[in-house]
Amino acid sequence: MSRNQLLPRDPSPPPDGPADDSGCPILHVDMDAFYASVELLDRPELRGTPVIVGATGARGVVLSATYEARRFGVHSAMPMTRARRICPQATVIPPRHAKYAEVSRGVMEIFQSITPEVEPIASDEAFLDVGGARRRLGSPAAIARMIRAQVAERFGITCSVGVASTKFVAKLASRQCKPDGLLVVPADRVVEFLHPLPVAALWGVGERTEQALVRLGIRTVGDLAQVPVATLQREFGAVGAHLAALAWGRDDRRVVPHAPDKSIGNEETFPHDVDDPETIRRELLRLSERVAARLRAGGHVGRTVSVKLRRSDFTTITRSRTLREATDVAKEIFDTSCELYEAAGLERVRLRLVGVRVENLIPAAAATRQLGLGERETGWREAEQAMDRAARRFGPDAVKPASLVRRPFGPIGL
Repeated sequence: MSRNQLLPRDPSPPPDGPADDSGCPILHVDMDAFYASVELLDRPELRGTPVIVGATGARGVVLSATYEARRFGVHSAMPMTRARRICPQATVIPPRHAKYAEVSRGVMEIFQSITPEVEPIASDEAFLDVGGARRRLGSPAAIARMIRAQVAERFGITCSVGVASTKFVAKLASRQCKPDGLLVVPADRVVEFLHPLPVAALWGVGERTEQALVRLGIRTVGDLAQVPVATLQREFGAVGAHLAALAWGRDDRRVVPHAPDKSIGNEETFPHDVDDPETIRRELLRLSERVAARLRAGGHVGRTVSVKLRRSDFTTITRSRTLREATDVAKEIFDTSCELYEAAGLERVRLRLVGVRVENLIPAAAATRQLGLGERETGWREAEQAMDRAARRFGPDAVKPASLVRRPFGPIGL
């Protein structure tokens, strides 16, 4: 693929000239079909075809889908069985969370190079307040174009950017211009932009609220804007005033830079309930490896290990332990997880789901390793780092330490 093919396209300016972005310091940057786009970097032959990222099996769900798959109705959080039924020609790829975390960290670094006012709201999207970067980098629209070009050039994937006066409108704008687009909503044209949209576009309008609004004859944001606030409050309580404000583009929330992630975890739902302790331990091993890889990819270590155990009756039990030192080593996470599982007294109880999580994260560079007198380095961290490098070079299927333990079946990732 040539460099020009990687660079994102910008929409043509409107007939009356470029939109006025002078009152629009807020950007919402949203990666396009993030997990699927990352997978296509290693599977370029699948470009232009339906691709679904997610675990297979009766309880698997869709994590991401290319726009070719979305045309068939496939969307995130859809049960995989339904996705494969409505789009049988799609290629299904198991998720690689460590790889996505690595790319996400690089994308966030690009954002941080623009402004410290970055509020990540997921691994693939964030709000930026670029008001303080104008003198150095230009107008908000110019900064948005810069971000899109840098993401495409560095990672070979695309993103869509909404530019607006508020977070709410910026997020709607990025959704409207997907995929691979940029949309500026001038401050004096917010109402013009909002009112034709379906009422479900508003934050806080879920399926039930939408149904209630439609029963009242309210189908668009413009319809909602004409309803007295008192009426909305009577029908929906405090949410009514919130919806009324959004209908006129009022949103006073600021971009709030987030602290680093406080925890990283993975969980698995079995195709059928399991009461075999060895099977559970094998899953704890696989989950520990995935969590450790994500920690290393994100540059984190953590001190607290917790396990999540969900019984067949949906009763959920969690157990945790704080380690002497922070870790990103799968073996240490696995050993602790097994001890917590055994201490929970569920070794002969049928389980529907198991999960492993590491909490109390700190940057790996800030952690120190204290060896006791006569204690030697185990070498596990170095070995796992070598496996990370091999996986990046040869692909995730080349290195599967957990597969050394044979599993009777493969659980389904959520």
